[in-house]
Amino acid sequence: MKLYKEASYSCSRMITEKYSTSFSIGVRCLDPAIRDAVYAIYGFVRLADEIVDTFHEYDKEKILDRLVDDYRCSCEEGLSINPVVNAFVHTVKKYGIDDSLIDSFIKSMRSDIEKKNLMKRG
Repeated sequence: MKLYKEASYSCSRMITEKYSTSFSIGVRCLDPAIRDAVYAIYGFVRLADEIVDTFHEYDKEKILDRLVDDYRCSCEEGLSINPVVNAFVHTVKKYGIDDSLIDSFIKSMRSDIEKKNLMKRG
């Protein structure tokens, strides 16, 4: 389990480094004890944002629902087979991140999908 957890955080770090050079440089300025948590949060946020901003040929709402369902189930079970979700869940539990913050973020992602759908139609 330790190896998978480390790999999960590594995946989130890789996503952070690939998507935001400047942010990943900034993370290196933080205390090493919290870097993995920052990468995990960024990785999860990036996945959701990628669904909204990039997956135009797919049912974005359905994909976001799957990500949220995976997150919710993983919170209950303590494990996700999606390494980014896995790292995020461990971070949420470790730091006691309130569900209301995550719910607000997910709500904003759903709102972005709705806005983009309206723009497409109009």
